Amino acid sequence: MSDLVQDTCDSDAIQRPCAAIDLIIFPHEKDLGDFTVRRALPDRTRKMVGPWIFFDHMGPAEFPAGKGIDVRPHPHINIATVTYLFEGEILHRDSLGSLQPIRPGAINLMVAGQGITHSERERPEVRNIPHRLHGLQLWLTLPEKDEERPPDFRHYPESDIPALKVDEVPIRVMIGSAYGVTSPVLRFAETLYMEADIKAGLSIVLPDGVDERAVYVVSGELKESDTVIPAYSMAVFTDRENVKLTAVRDSRIVLIGGARSGERHIWWNFVSSRKERIEQAMRDWKDGRFPRVRGDEREFIPLPE
Repeated sequence: MSDLVQDTCDSDAIQRPCAAIDLIIFPHEKDLGDFTVRRALPDRTRKMVGPWIFFDHMGPAEFPAGKGIDVRPHPHINIATVTYLFEGEILHRDSLGSLQPIRPGAINLMVAGQGITHSERERPEVRNIPHRLHGLQLWLTLPEKDEERPPDFRHYPESDIPALKVDEVPIRVMIGSAYGVTSPVLRFAETLYMEADIKAGLSIVLPDGVDERAVYVVSGELKESDTVIPAYSMAVFTDRENVKLTAVRDSRIVLIGGARSGERHIWWNFVSSRKERIEQAMRDWKDGRFPRVRGDEREFIPLPE
């Protein structure tokens, strides 16, 4: 258990760890030139939370006219990616022929499976004026039996995502089931992904029944008992039930979790349960054997040296 968190059990409590928070991750910042991302997963203290192996918080970033997101085609294998925006827009293209503007509130699920290539750009209408971008990019491991499934891309508009209020707190359940509602987003194992906007002084009790859970504070500040969870940090929880979080300031939070996954290897954009599969993907990308992004065939990101 992390020394950031003190065990507050009474002396006559049963003999087991009872602190609700296992550790707090403070993401490292990665400068991408025109904007910064905060990477919470993977971290040296914690590689995964349930099936989630990658968690990037993008922005908030402000771009002048002529600047913006311009990620050239690159590959993935054996995972599913999730893109979710709070502000702004990203234009998704992939080797299946998908062409989809990603806008706030929608869920975009790209299943890499045996291999997919995609790019993330902006429409000229967005790029040619001053604009903002703020959102999350996450990667889900696939169960071993699904790692080599055919690639797929699915877009779920904001109107498809269940929204409700629990104790005056607005909640959206993007993936999985919580608080009596279930998201229509495709999942391959027990997976949970939800957000909540909590006004100062209000509280939320986290859903139980999943192997692992973590909360990332997009903005604001929370408390669990006497432990403060500041903005831009991720609290990873124990299996304690009825964990209650209270907003010290108006806060936006994201909860991720689900069933524990087996060991995964990660290198660049490649994740797999097998090291040899990553080595094969490296050779395939270097030798041009991945499919090209339709409508974006001229550029690509070279394999890192």
